[in-house]
Amino acid sequence: MDTKRTDLKIPYGISDFKRLRQEKYYYVDKSEYIRKLELAGNFLFFVRPRRFVKSLFAAIA
Repeated sequence: MDTKRTDLKIPYGISDFKRLRQEKYYYVDKSEYIRKLELAGNFLFFVRPRRFVKSLFAAIA
């Protein structure tokens, strides 16, 4: 059984959940990770690639 959904759009800049569902945008529920972050402690370190923000803004411009 093929479960790929090729009819879903990527929701660039959309933060309205109702609109995401009504207009069939791609959505991944990661709310299970909120509790994991709360239990992880006071000091968290999120690793990102070097120069990530600069290259991200260059791609948008």
